[in-house]
Amino acid sequence: QVQLVESGGGLVQPGGSLTLSCTASGFTLDYYAVAWLRQVPGKDREGISCISPNIGRAMSTYYVDSVKGRFTITRGNVKNTVHLQMNNLRPEDTAGYLCVTDLSCENYQDGIHQRQHYGRGTQVTVSS
Repeated sequence: QVQLVESGGGLVQPGGSLTLSCTASGFTLDYYAVAWLRQVPGKDREGISCISPNIGRAMSTYYVDSVKGRFTITRGNVKNTVHLQMNNLRPEDTAGYLCVTDLSCENYQDGIHQRQHYGRGTQVTVSS
C-alpha cells in the first residue's frame, strides 16, 4: 500500500523540541523530494522545509525564514524516512504538519502546489 505516515507530533512548551518523522511505504522515498507543510485552521497551508531527492548527488535542504536556524530536515538512517527536528519551538509554530513528496523542492513553499504523495498530518501544539 502506497502511503506516507507522519509521527512525533504533540504538546510542547515554548522553547522545547520535537522531532517529526515521515515514513513511506509502497514506494522509495529517496527518489523524491520531501517537504513539510503546515496549516493552521483559517490560514493558508505553507511549505516550511524541503530536502531534495537522494539520487546520487549531494542533497540540498531548504527552509522558510520563520523556521531557519530552528528546524532541520534530514533523511533518516532507516530507509524511507525523513525527519524534521524542531528546536526552540514557539506558539506560532502550532499547526498541523504533514509531509509530502515532489519531484523537486522548487515549489516547496507553495501550499497548493500539487504533489505526488501526501501524509495525513500530525498536530504540533506549542503552549505553556
